[in-house]
Amino acid sequence: MEFLDYTSVKCDPVGKRNTELVERKGLGHPDSICDGIAESVSRSLSEEYKKRFGRVLHHNTDEVQLVAGDSKPKYGGGEVVTPIYVLLAGRATKEFEGEKIPVDEIALEAARDYIRDNFEELKLRQVEFDCRIGETSTDLKSIFSNESPVSNDTSFGVGHSPLSNTEKVVRSVEELIRNQVHEAGEDVKVMGLRRGSKLKLTVAAAMISERVAGIEEYLEAKKKIKKVAENYIRDNTSLEPKIFVNTADDMEVGDVYLTETGTSAEMGDDGSVGRGNRVNGLITPHRSMSLEAASGKNPVNHVGKIYNVLANRISESLSGHGFTEVKMLSQIGVPMDEPQSVEVRSEASKEEVKEAIRKELDSPSITEEAIEGDLPTF
Repeated sequence: MEFLDYTSVKCDPVGKRNTELVERKGLGHPDSICDGIAESVSRSLSEEYKKRFGRVLHHNTDEVQLVAGDSKPKYGGGEVVTPIYVLLAGRATKEFEGEKIPVDEIALEAARDYIRDNFEELKLRQVEFDCRIGETSTDLKSIFSNESPVSNDTSFGVGHSPLSNTEKVVRSVEELIRNQVHEAGEDVKVMGLRRGSKLKLTVAAAMISERVAGIEEYLEAKKKIKKVAENYIRDNTSLEPKIFVNTADDMEVGDVYLTETGTSAEMGDDGSVGRGNRVNGLITPHRSMSLEAASGKNPVNHVGKIYNVLANRISESLSGHGFTEVKMLSQIGVPMDEPQSVEVRSEASKEEVKEAIRKELDSPSITEEAIEGDLPTF
C-alpha cells in the first residue's frame, strides 16, 4: 500500500483546543435545499439510465441555484408574493446508442418530488423551476465508459471520526428542533461555539406563521427550542449549555423570524449547491475539509462525492480505536481503487488502518446506496 502516509496520534486534536466552532445548515436552509434537489436529480437520472441501458451514464447535476422569493408573513398566516426560483444546471448524457433521454423532464420531476416529500408548508405553487442541464462533456463521457471505473477528476476527500461532543450536539439539535417543535419549519441553522467546557449555541429557526397565533405563542416556541437544545446537551455531554434563539428579533417593533413556508428562501435568502454542510452534515473550520460539492455528482466515478464518502467511512470504521482523520487524493483517468495518496492520522495501528482502507476501496456499494437515497451528502 505505497499510497498510505500513516501517522500515529494519541487523541483528537480538537479536544486540546480551548475554542471550537461547528455549524449545521438545516434541511430547509436555501443551500441545503439546493443540495437536496441536486442529489435527487442525480438519483432519478441514475435510475432512468439503469432502466434503459442497464448502467448509469455520465452526469453531474451539482449546479442548482436558488433565488429567494418574497413574502408577507403575519401571525396566523400571510402570503408568498413572489415564488422561489430554482435553476437546475450541470451536465448529463441526453442521447445514448441512438436513443434520446428526456433529461429535463426527469430532472424537473425529481426536483418537484424533493420539495413535495421534504417540506410540510412549502408548496409546489410557491416554487418556480427551470432546467438548463446541458449535454455531458465528450471527454468525461469517454472516461466514464471504461468497464472499471476510473476517476473523472483530480480531487480529494476528507473525513474524521468520532465526532467531538460539540459536533454531535450541533448535528443532532437541528433535527430534534424540526421534529419536536411544531412551530418551527425545516430551516433551522445551528452554530456552536465551545470555550473550554461551556457550549454556546445560536439557533436560527424559521417559525411557520400559520402555527403561531401571536407574539406570546412565538415567544413560547422560542422557549421550547431552547429547552430541546439544553436537554440534549445535558443528557448527552458534560458541557455547560447556553442557548440563544433568533437573536435578530426586535421585539420593540415586532420584527421576528416569521415565515409562511418554514424557510428563509421565501424572502431574501438565496442558495447554491456546496455552500453548506460537508458529507458528514457539518461545517467544521477546525477540521480539515474538502470544498467539493458532493451532492449531485455522479455516484460511479466522481471522486468529489465518492472519496469524501470513503474518507468518512474509513475513519468511522476505525472509531472504536479512537480518533482517525483521513485524506484521500485521486488522479483523473486512474482507477478509483488506486488513489494517489491516502493520508491517515489515527489512534489505530497501521495494520488496522490498512485493513480499513482496503475494505472500503474494494466495496462496490456506494453507487447503489446513492441511487437508493441511502447515502447522506449534506
